Amino acid sequence: MSPVKVFGHPMLTNVARVMLFLEEVGAEYELVPVDFVAGEHKRPQHLQLNPFGQMPGFQDGDLVLFESRAIGKYIIRKYGTAGLDLLGENSGIEESAMVDMWTEVEDQQYYPAISPVVFECIINPFIMGGAATNQKVVDKSLERLKGVLGIYEARLEKSRYLAGDSISFADLNHIPFTFYFMTTRHASVFDDYPKVKAWWGSLMARPAVQRVCKHMPSLFSCLLTTTPSIN
Repeated sequence: MSPVKVFGHPMLTNVARVMLFLEEVGAEYELVPVDFVAGEHKRPQHLQLNPFGQMPGFQDGDLVLFESRAIGKYIIRKYGTAGLDLLGENSGIEESAMVDMWTEVEDQQYYPAISPVVFECIINPFIMGGAATNQKVVDKSLERLKGVLGIYEARLEKSRYLAGDSISFADLNHIPFTFYFMTTRHASVFDDYPKVKAWWGSLMARPAVQRVCKHMPSLFSCLLTTTPSIN
């Protein structure tokens, strides 16, 4: 059987998310590079994979998918094992409901709070033609993020992970944007939330996470060592 194909660049957060779930379940896959700087993601060939002109595209035989969280669920359901119940579906309806709820929290609360900081501090200055950081946007987002982290702290005082005592799809979805956030000078925000910081450390210690994250900062590596605002 041919390996599944992931179309995109591994430093992009949504591509990294898909690769992470493939690594977690141990599925064989091929990463097909897409040069987003040259606009290849807007060309007809890629639009057949992702009609919105975004990344990743995903192909498994005749099946084509887009949207990284949906792809992640598909990967777990097809290639996962009972021993790694990332969706909680093998544990019961209540457990899977908790995974679903905290997955929604990541998408609707955490991501909108943390992503503007990453865009303003990393993506806009270094990818979008040197656009200046909008500090008002950063400050507003950090305040929102602190509110979310406070809720996470309370939750993680009761369980090891967000959906319970076992790692889940909900936890792993946090990795791509948090990884980049932790390269900014605002990473110290996490210091005020010891349970959250310990949770993040446990996620980063996973071998699958380390394999994926080693590709993510490559485009920024020279910038991270020469720009004072980035740690």
